[in-house]
Amino acid sequence: MPTPRSRKARSIAMQSAELAAAVPQVVAHRMARMALAGPTLSPRDRKEFERMVAEKKTAFGEAWSAMATQTVRANQALAVSLLQSFWRSSMGGKPATQALAAQMQNATLGILGKGLAPVHRKAVANAKRLAKTRLR
Repeated sequence: MPTPRSRKARSIAMQSAELAAAVPQVVAHRMARMALAGPTLSPRDRKEFERMVAEKKTAFGEAWSAMATQTVRANQALAVSLLQSFWRSSMGGKPATQALAAQMQNATLGILGKGLAPVHRKAVANAKRLAKTRLR
């Protein structure tokens, strides 16, 4: 049975692969749309380009916020673990260095996953939506 850390790593790898496939599709569609629009934008093009900017701001804002929140949570958990490790070692026990290292790796994956999720969600949705639209 896979560990939670390896599942999280695979999930992040899968999201990254999907993002790597979706982003070029979205960029190609929008660049072609910009080229076809020329200097005078139709209301449809204007709406799409305004949506493009708004979506990017929202997705990256959500990503930064989620990463910051996850970082605070991870730092709190790591501080507690570090204090427990110091306590154990002061009582004659062995410090749990491997557990701390695993917790740090898991915290890093958690922060990365929280930051990747909103950008992935928006890019994949855009790739699906734009694949259905026709360029004029």
